[in-house]
Amino acid sequence: MDDRFDRRELLLHLGDMLEALSCLARTGAPDTPVVQLAKEQDLFRDFWFLRALAPKMTVAEFSARVASAFFPWPKELLDTELNHNALASTIQHDLFDGNPDGWKTYVAHMQKKVRWFGTGLHEMRKNVAVEVTPVGGAPSAGQNAPGERKGWPWPEPKTTN
Repeated sequence: MDDRFDRRELLLHLGDMLEALSCLARTGAPDTPVVQLAKEQDLFRDFWFLRALAPKMTVAEFSARVASAFFPWPKELLDTELNHNALASTIQHDLFDGNPDGWKTYVAHMQKKVRWFGTGLHEMRKNVAVEVTPVGGAPSAGQNAPGERKGWPWPEPKTTN
């Protein structure tokens, strides 16, 4: 199968992601939502994918997620056989986790250039009331400790007074 054009389009998209990341970093606003900046500043008009992100994703969070989502791409794009699922699943998981509407928008746009992009992956579900703990931060007081089981079928611990 001749996939030179797909590889080219994906490589160009990787470049667009890195360019958007660089432009966002230069705003000096790491705590500002990316979608807000994309709407307010003409600088981001060509980066259609920014408008598909979760509304609360900040510049700092986007930076970390892009690095995680796209670091395997150079190796994947140089492999003899393209691993379609590997290329799309990192984006789905790292950039659009809990944002199925954004993922659908992203895939629809990507498929204009790379027809197979995002096909064959599991359907996403919306996150509901997920509390995010900052990297290196401690869970909030109301949050259960990892692995702690409370409620049915595990009985509440008994106290001895």
